[in-house]
Amino acid sequence: QVQLVESGGGLVQPGGSLRLSCAASGRAFSSYAMGWFRQAPGKEREFVAAISWSVRTTYYTDSVKGRFTISRDNAKNTVYLQMNSLKPEDTAVYYCAADVKWGPVLAGKASTWGQGTQVSVSS
Repeated sequence: QVQLVESGGGLVQPGGSLRLSCAASGRAFSSYAMGWFRQAPGKEREFVAAISWSVRTTYYTDSVKGRFTISRDNAKNTVYLQMNSLKPEDTAVYYCAADVKWGPVLAGKASTWGQGTQVSVSS
């Protein structure tokens, strides 16, 4: 099983960009489907984006399409979330998730989660 550590969060002005990273340790990272989720204060955790183990398939929630890009580098055991044109409503703790099956990642029921990284969008 992999362990996940997110980084790259911070404070950015509206319209700015951030790139989140999720470093995985453990075996067979390339076999895992990976996802990003976020949870804003007082709200439930929501799906943001996911990428298959083969990199051939990606999914995004509608609110981030065209602004966020998920990618992975299996040689570096890392998945990324490039976030552009950030809005105040993107403010949340962002979590990385992994599972050997695609379905649980999309459903928010992945077997492994990181500790989260805070993203704040404010002027």
